[in-house]
Amino acid sequence: MGKANGRDLMMDDREKSDRPVVPASHRNNVPTGAADGGEGRGLTKGNSDQQNTRRTQSRESVSSALDRVRQVARRDRNAKFTALLHHVTIDRLRDCYFRLNPKAAAGVDGVTWEEYGRDLEPKLQDLFARVHRGAYRAKPSRRVFIPKTDRRLRPLGIAALEDKLVQAAVVEVMNAIYEVDFLGFSYGFRPKRSQHHALDALAYGITQKKVNWVLDADIRGFFDAIDKAWMLEFVKHRIGDKRVLRLIQKWLNAGVMEGGRRTVSEVGTPQGATVSPLLANIYLHYAFDLWARQWRKRHARGDIVIVRYADDFVVGFQDVNDARRFRLELAERLRKFGLELHPEKTRMIQFGRFAAEHRSRRGLRKPEHFTFLGLRHQCSRSRAGKFLLARVTDSKRITVKLKAIKAELRRRMHLPIVQQGAWLRAVVNGYFNYHAVPTNIMALERFRTQVARLWLRTLRHRSQRHCLPWERMNKIVTRWLPKPSIRHPWPQQRFERHHPR
Repeated sequence: MGKANGRDLMMDDREKSDRPVVPASHRNNVPTGAADGGEGRGLTKGNSDQQNTRRTQSRESVSSALDRVRQVARRDRNAKFTALLHHVTIDRLRDCYFRLNPKAAAGVDGVTWEEYGRDLEPKLQDLFARVHRGAYRAKPSRRVFIPKTDRRLRPLGIAALEDKLVQAAVVEVMNAIYEVDFLGFSYGFRPKRSQHHALDALAYGITQKKVNWVLDADIRGFFDAIDKAWMLEFVKHRIGDKRVLRLIQKWLNAGVMEGGRRTVSEVGTPQGATVSPLLANIYLHYAFDLWARQWRKRHARGDIVIVRYADDFVVGFQDVNDARRFRLELAERLRKFGLELHPEKTRMIQFGRFAAEHRSRRGLRKPEHFTFLGLRHQCSRSRAGKFLLARVTDSKRITVKLKAIKAELRRRMHLPIVQQGAWLRAVVNGYFNYHAVPTNIMALERFRTQVARLWLRTLRHRSQRHCLPWERMNKIVTRWLPKPSIRHPWPQQRFERHHPR
């Protein structure tokens, strides 16, 4: 896609007020403080108290250094940061190492968390030196595929461990700036924001605002369609440190390793890399969020509710003409940046407290439902006859989860029941922790019943002589599988607690 030299071509005149573009002369000089100090002497081996104290102190020092960055970013929304890499210290790299998942898969170099932890300090010092003198080289991501709910495969890129460390440290520094910039309706992969916060915001907007129509949108192959040139242009709005920009460019151009061959594309970023979620949010912040906020202010005739989680977003409208115009102009807007709405996953439906009544007058069936973050949203009624937004687990997600449990039970078939039960308890608990929302109790009960049946079949296959009766199996299930219960409050309660104003 061709690029214009002038900034004005990136966004139209209506959006210039939201664009954080600054003169080249505007620079910040954030003091370096304690974060710039040397590493100092190593810890005494085996002294756990000393290690815990040191890690706590280092965490406090690196946090206070970023507080000054946040203050500058908040005070001047047009500030361009030209000195950021000095915040990537050995202390920060060490903290990032201990926050990694020790059981995570290795990258193309085959280095595991445990292996890297041997002689950790010399390795961190060497990595720190390479990053700051420009000798650090990003390795390609190892390509793997995981199944999606629609039976297709999602490509993921597993970065090498050192790449994960440097990316995590840079992301932590950049978050100090971008958490000030990102808008309130953006929830995906942000600190102190989860999928349930996005679900709460959507439910609150649908029930408390005048929503009659819903645009359920999805961007086709978003991570594979990101234009790298536009990405760097967007980052340069806030980041002026050329060393940080070069690091981002190295990660974007590292490519992926698949079947022993390294491939590099002009577009796309590996989904699964530590830096990818932040870069995706930056891309959509400029390509969608700022534009959507301006559109709502300048063109909307009625209420509009926007909730975005990564590349999956839902927009609620009061006026149908707003919905139609927004969808048309949104498609045109995304095309400017190489993005496209998924034709099969993007649709506009009549939804809300009056949808059933309006559709009934026209002789239509009950309102359609839509799925967001694994929960199917549908119009319902409470016992008192009032409108109720019902949320139940998407059937496709249940099917995928049960297939995974079935396959794993086969692998654990000959383990003692105690070990199988402990594993299944953890799996079902994790499932309930996400899906146990109000109005979803029936789906939870069905899921637990299906898990019990899969477990019974597995146990019966262990022996051809004895058939395990349901009476005995019920006792096993009662002991090991947690009973369904609602674990999340009603969306309005939690939303108002997090947003008291």
